[in-house]
Amino acid sequence: MSLSLQAQGLRAGYGRKTVVHGVDFLAREGRVLLMLGHNGAGKTTLVKTMFGLLSPMSGEVLLGQQNITARSPAQNVRDGYAFIPQGHGIFRSLSVADNLSLGGFTEHDPGKLASRKQMIYQLFPILAERAQQIGGTLSGGQQQMLAIGMALMHGPKLIVLDEPSIGLAPNLVEKVMRSIREINQTLGTTIVIVEQNVKASLPVADDVIVLKTGSKVYDGPPDPLQDPVLLMSLF
Repeated sequence: MSLSLQAQGLRAGYGRKTVVHGVDFLAREGRVLLMLGHNGAGKTTLVKTMFGLLSPMSGEVLLGQQNITARSPAQNVRDGYAFIPQGHGIFRSLSVADNLSLGGFTEHDPGKLASRKQMIYQLFPILAERAQQIGGTLSGGQQQMLAIGMALMHGPKLIVLDEPSIGLAPNLVEKVMRSIREINQTLGTTIVIVEQNVKASLPVADDVIVLKTGSKVYDGPPDPLQDPVLLMSLF
């Protein structure tokens, strides 16, 4: 199952400073939307606002057909909306297995939790091998896999990942991107990837938007962005 995510005229920022200027976009059900932009383009501010971590200045956020503007993150999680922030967002002092168990806090069916944990171990075999290892001692790539696994534990219909490639070696970035695409294709989950790494993320995208200084400057298919001249003009 999957859900769409939509911004309508969303303005957001900090105090009186506007960072995102009336952005519209739609992450369609069951597809991978890539949100590109340089550092400071407003990507993180936009996705934090849509998840309820920041209050919008104006505009609306829709999850499926439901208006969730400024709704609490906890309610969004209960409705199947997962957000994985920069820096992995794991409990560094707990084991891999305990991190996954905490990721399923919204699910009260032990059978579903056990089934999801096994699915995650199949998707990321290294997590199964290191189930009792403390999360903070994992490599950066393994921590990113664990963060994704924690999100999957509550059976999300939509996952937003903020800079999943940050701080990772190129070979690990490729593994993480392949895993994201596999989740989309296997489970049908709608996925939004927020990235600066164009080369690694473009191949897994169905749709792309590009932000520049808080405004949307591109909204369309990924193929045209293979043109370095166009890409340079957008960045």
